[in-house]
Amino acid sequence: MCPTETERQSPRYAKIDVWEPAEILDSMIEGQFSAVAAVRAARPAIERAALAIERRLRGPGRLVYVGAGTSGRLAAQDGAELMPTFGWPQDRLLLLMAGGQTALLHAVEGAEDQDHQAVELVRRHEIGASDVTIAVAASGTTPFTLACLREAKNRGSLTIGVANNRGTPLLQEADHSIFLETGAEPIAGSTRMKAGTAQRITLILLSSLVMILLGRVYDGLMVDVQASNKKLVRRSEKILSRLTGRGDEEIHEALQRAGGSVKLAFLLLQGYGLAKAAAALDEAEGHLRRAMSLMVERPKPADLRETTQPYIREDATHE
Repeated sequence: MCPTETERQSPRYAKIDVWEPAEILDSMIEGQFSAVAAVRAARPAIERAALAIERRLRGPGRLVYVGAGTSGRLAAQDGAELMPTFGWPQDRLLLLMAGGQTALLHAVEGAEDQDHQAVELVRRHEIGASDVTIAVAASGTTPFTLACLREAKNRGSLTIGVANNRGTPLLQEADHSIFLETGAEPIAGSTRMKAGTAQRITLILLSSLVMILLGRVYDGLMVDVQASNKKLVRRSEKILSRLTGRGDEEIHEALQRAGGSVKLAFLLLQGYGLAKAAAALDEAEGHLRRAMSLMVERPKPADLRETTQPYIREDATHE
């Protein structure tokens, strides 16, 4: 695939503007299926990247998303969703978008070419050896994104490159590269279509696998969800109801004692004391199954109300 494949006009779609609406839709749906196929072909690379990310993020490091234009907006969206879904701490998430927050909603002229600004941002935020940088660019050559990746890598960050053109600098220079072979678009150069779909799916898979590996999912449930609004409070209660079968009053009381932590509330509802349950979770690095295994080896305290002081995780974020 040539370096400008995502920009190339495809003979397949040359007359798309004179087709019947149904034909246009069929061709674009066909393109979405090809995007999914591209992600499936990249599955081994996604897995390798996720395993490397999980190892790095066992420490206190941050997850850094980098991009410009469509790719940047997709990257920012994936990162932003990690906080409410998996309880990922806000201070361990960094979104670097060419053009800043304005570019999330509006095109910022020349922003993607600001390679000097990219280097300055990486240095200002002190991205380093404990961090993971995920850089996304359909072309694989976007100056802002490439400069961020290079500077982050020079400073010791683990780097992941996601691109839709083979052999481009972003893929060649990243520690782990994910190539998504989506080819030419139905509308030439509109990488919000096939390329964007493949990027979005890849980011969802990559970040979700990392969160699962880090113990933020149990029995297919979001046990690290942060109850920052009424909807998420109800979700926390439903998760505990499904896992324990306990009544609303017991669940509400357990969540109160646990400071809103679903994992800790679950252990309390199993009959374990607050302090020991909290210690087991810390020892298990937040993995609920591991914490339960540790608790099995330890006797339950006679008094389940050994303390009324709520347990608040040090990495929790509160809005």
